[in-house]
Amino acid sequence: MSVRLSSDEAWAMVEASHTGIFTSLRRDGMPIASPIWFVVLNRRIYVSGPVTAKRVARVRRDPRVSFLVEAGKSWAELRAVHLTGRARVATEPDLLVRVAAALDVKYARFRTQRSAMPAATRAHYDVKLATIEVTPDEHILSWDNARLRLRP
Repeated sequence: MSVRLSSDEAWAMVEASHTGIFTSLRRDGMPIASPIWFVVLNRRIYVSGPVTAKRVARVRRDPRVSFLVEAGKSWAELRAVHLTGRARVATEPDLLVRVAAALDVKYARFRTQRSAMPAATRAHYDVKLATIEVTPDEHILSWDNARLRLRP
């Protein structure tokens, strides 16, 4: 029995995940991975944050990225989807509105109210936002160890 997820199963897992690991490349080629909130629209992944975030500069310099979601605590529960592809900074006004609305729906209850943030934190986030669009290639690496149920 295969532990691989079908494409539809993999995308369902990505869409249902809370936090993803976004990896972009430094100028010297070293990968930098960071946890991030995201949404999926039409099988593309969108992340937003301060335009000053280093991931924005890295994507502008080199569009090769990867994205990972995972779940499970015990070995038998481990499952994950790893996507590779290319990223760009999105600029289309209608797309940016759709992404912002989707992020608000998904994460509104998890956000810290600006008034509860220290002044320095508010200042850090009170800047123009950039939205990165990840277009995955056809290579989806996935697994679900629960499919390996051991039989006596």
